Amino acid sequence: MYVLLYTILAGLAILPLFLYLRNPYFTQDLRYTVTCILLGLRINRIKRSKPFYSMLDCFLDKVKKHPNKQFIVFEKSSYTYRDVDKQSNKLARALSQHASVKEGDTVALFMGNEPMYVFIWLALAKLGCTAALLNYNIRSKSLLHCFTCCGTNVLLAASELRGAVEEVLPTLREQSVSVFVLGEEEEKCVTEGVNTLSSSRIQQASDQPLDPQLRSKVTLKSPALYIYTSGTTGLPKAAVITQERLYMASSMQAISGVASDDVFYIYLPLYHTAGFIMGLTGAIERGNTVVLRRKFSASNFWDDCRKHKVTVIQYIGEIMRYLCNSPKKDNDRYHKVRLALGNGLRADTWSEFLQRFGDIRVCECYGATEGNVGFINYIGKVGAIGKEHFLHKANFSYVLIQYDTEREEPVKDSRGFCIKVPKGETGLLVAKITAQAPFSGYVNNEQQTDRKKLRDVFVEGDLYFNSGDLLRIDHEGFVYFMDRIGDTFRWKGENVATTEVTEHLIMVECIEEANVYGVKVPGHEGRVGMAAIKLKDDMEFDSKATLEHVKTSLPSYARPRFIRIQNSLAVTGTFKHMKVKLAEEGFNPSMMQDRLYYLEDSKGYIPMTQEMYHSISDGKIHL
Repeated sequence: MYVLLYTILAGLAILPLFLYLRNPYFTQDLRYTVTCILLGLRINRIKRSKPFYSMLDCFLDKVKKHPNKQFIVFEKSSYTYRDVDKQSNKLARALSQHASVKEGDTVALFMGNEPMYVFIWLALAKLGCTAALLNYNIRSKSLLHCFTCCGTNVLLAASELRGAVEEVLPTLREQSVSVFVLGEEEEKCVTEGVNTLSSSRIQQASDQPLDPQLRSKVTLKSPALYIYTSGTTGLPKAAVITQERLYMASSMQAISGVASDDVFYIYLPLYHTAGFIMGLTGAIERGNTVVLRRKFSASNFWDDCRKHKVTVIQYIGEIMRYLCNSPKKDNDRYHKVRLALGNGLRADTWSEFLQRFGDIRVCECYGATEGNVGFINYIGKVGAIGKEHFLHKANFSYVLIQYDTEREEPVKDSRGFCIKVPKGETGLLVAKITAQAPFSGYVNNEQQTDRKKLRDVFVEGDLYFNSGDLLRIDHEGFVYFMDRIGDTFRWKGENVATTEVTEHLIMVECIEEANVYGVKVPGHEGRVGMAAIKLKDDMEFDSKATLEHVKTSLPSYARPRFIRIQNSLAVTGTFKHMKVKLAEEGFNPSMMQDRLYYLEDSKGYIPMTQEMYHSISDGKIHL
């Protein structure tokens, strides 16, 4: 009897060691499993709740739970949960009265990071409206496209962006879009068709709660947001973020281990999924405090963290590199940051960041704004974007398939079906579209929505989401990002659509044809823009005109940094520009006979030299 008991106890004692030897990540896997089960139960309760429980309801519950807790800290101001609730109530009434905003309307937000952005979004949610989050860097054709593609009824713009709005005002007036510019006081508007929504009008409105009946038609499947993403069309596409998707995506902070007593630092733009959903609404779901900044500043980053006792930071890969490249200080490790949450962090920068700034848990994530699958590296293995987990695989049916990068299409077997890649090999990520993992597509863009779908992947009639990303999964289940396919590359944390850049370049008088692509630069994440161009007959390259056009037409991250002049541009048999060889040759003058130009910030496009190439490669010239 005692022998049996001792044997059992001994077995239990060595069980953890056995499990560890079988799986060195057993503890982290177990913790992640428990977190996902609890989160899944909560989300299922929310989905079944009557009436519908939205992210707005979550916010209102947090207001009741801790009304006096700081919610937003911004520059020299701070706002409690109650303050934000009351300000959004005022704004909702002002919008309803002066802009005739009502349930079902789509309202575009064209402004930078500031508390007013949050107030307006909550106000729109209380009125049952969908918010279209516009990138404040875009102009002219792209800006107009973003207004119109989602059926915008009202545009709300920051005062500093009035000029950009007035450029496209005639078309907006033709489409009966009501335009309001936020201002301190009422202005005698010199531009017909542009109204001012002043602070005095807002403050005169009541701050009492609004009737929930104003949003009675909002359901789980209703669009909560339109967030714009670049694509092969060359113009931004409005990804539909439903109320269900918003709530589920906002759980990323919970999965990563963020708690209600954390202080979360947001400097990424709120028009991005990262800043708005992973940051802002994720903070609402947790009930924590947000330190909001207009823009990223490497010189002020750690001072902000120390001043506001920040415990969780958000990043994209470029941000971490900027921090690592900043001058070293004695107090680099003096802060309270315990967790970094984000995506796009290279392995070398990851290691350097930890070595310099201390014991910070890095939680790398992967996902697309419109996608139906994502990964999270809850282990913290350097370089990985995620790790496979049985619960995740049970809910999201994803697979990596063989992809021909030259032909730009999946490889098919003799039966016409896609081929799975074995562990350790690179393949295109596709995820089955199901009720559990839906793909809502792009608003009013059926063609582009269909282009993201793959049919008859493994059996006739099945339907998968095409991520457009090449990944690799190793034998331990860690997932690694390898590259992006198609006509989009990333630079400075932004997607750059080559078709859009091409369309702008060929509008320059001297340029007949252009082929835009991204090239790798040592020490930088992503790819920098480069264009191979063919000049019109009997014309020389007009560097001044080219510079002026790209500066007025394209945001800084989308402007080609290098221009290569060729006698003719190589095309495939189907007349598609060939990019692979050009991208491999990069911007090294010794690799080509063609004339090469470099965009120098203060001088414009200047002839590229071998010495300049070495300076860029060595990091002496920063892009």
